[in-house]
Amino acid sequence: MDRRNFTGDGKSRRAVLQATGAVGVAALAGCLGGDEAENLDELLEDDPDEFEPLEIGHWWTAGGEERAFNALIEGFEEEYPDIEVDPSPSPGGAGSALEADVRNRVVDQNPPSTFQVWPGQALTDYTDEELLYDIEGHVWDEEMEEAYLDGPVEVSRPDGDYVAVPINIHRLNNLFYNVDVVDDAGVDPESIETPSELLEAMEDVDDAGYVGMAQQTQAAWSTLQLWAQVLLGEYGTDVYESFIEGDIEAVESEVRDSLEIVVDYREYFNEDASSLNDWDDASGYINEGEAAFFHQGDWAAGEYEADDELEYGEDWDLVPFPGTGEMYTLVMDSFVFPKHNPSPNATVRFLQYAGTADAQERFNPNKGSIPPRTDVSDEAFTPFLQDQMADFEESTEQPPSIAHGLAVRPGIQTNIEGAFANFIDNWDVDETYQELVDSFE
Repeated sequence: MDRRNFTGDGKSRRAVLQATGAVGVAALAGCLGGDEAENLDELLEDDPDEFEPLEIGHWWTAGGEERAFNALIEGFEEEYPDIEVDPSPSPGGAGSALEADVRNRVVDQNPPSTFQVWPGQALTDYTDEELLYDIEGHVWDEEMEEAYLDGPVEVSRPDGDYVAVPINIHRLNNLFYNVDVVDDAGVDPESIETPSELLEAMEDVDDAGYVGMAQQTQAAWSTLQLWAQVLLGEYGTDVYESFIEGDIEAVESEVRDSLEIVVDYREYFNEDASSLNDWDDASGYINEGEAAFFHQGDWAAGEYEADDELEYGEDWDLVPFPGTGEMYTLVMDSFVFPKHNPSPNATVRFLQYAGTADAQERFNPNKGSIPPRTDVSDEAFTPFLQDQMADFEESTEQPPSIAHGLAVRPGIQTNIEGAFANFIDNWDVDETYQELVDSFE
């Protein structure tokens, strides 16, 4: 998956689609017609060993993401040499190009065999109109369910039926830090228990002459995901679940307080935060020894691992965001089985393979993510990712990300993004709270 829900110029993926005139699947599904099998038993009963070319829509076209996709396909072709694989990349727009292409092709009843997509609530545009097949039994079975923890299982069936196969996990609730900076400031990251206490630690860092928290605030997405971790860390998953279910007024004080904490954090951001366009611009403050802390998904580790002068555990390290120690906040990619499928027999075999330990062991080390299965060997992974894998297996809760499409429906996510775009402009808690309430209406 792309590492964030926003394009390089700070626009949200949803905003890009709206600006280009793309129309949601749900709005256009009424145009669909034609005969189609109601379930996979009916669809797959004829010629089960006859394979049409497998077209895979994706946006993994550069760097480690491209290597990860190629490793996945190589493993599949070794398993199924008789199936021709036809990759169909749609680069650009942080995934919005693929989303637009897929939506148009769904409307034309000409989808790719399968495509890369966020699981969870991001799928509801498709599931509401019954445009994806239930793959329980044919792909999901008892062995696979046992290998996945509850969080990945739940986002695979947003409306009750299994419709997606998660291939990877990125962890969002990370707090990276520069070891020398926190030592010089006399701060112990392991001892910080809550987001409120993190504020106190940043005060000590500021007194020592460093930036308390590296951050970019030109684009709203990173402040949205920072606030979500503050809400989780300060008040727990029950409050978080109330929020994503739209029962915001029941947790009004908690939402307001968590917004106030983020406003207080702002005092300790780097002075150029509002002019930085992307997360990696902010992460450089950790590399350069100018900031103590940086909140971001685990993809940020790639910035530090690529720096020959930095060593994991000695120069840079991380802790779970304060208060979220037993959580693993999920950011994921998956594959689905669309109706009007051009190659059903090949598609079901690809989804079966994507759910295996072999596929996930090939894909994730290159991607810089971890497998959603808990029975994958960690030998091919970096020490950092090995630690992440151990944390995932020990986690008791796996809340889905708001900022990356898993936790709320697409239309609601667009509204929340808008609320935080205003928040980073005016830092007005009252106004932002009301806009968050209105986001679910």
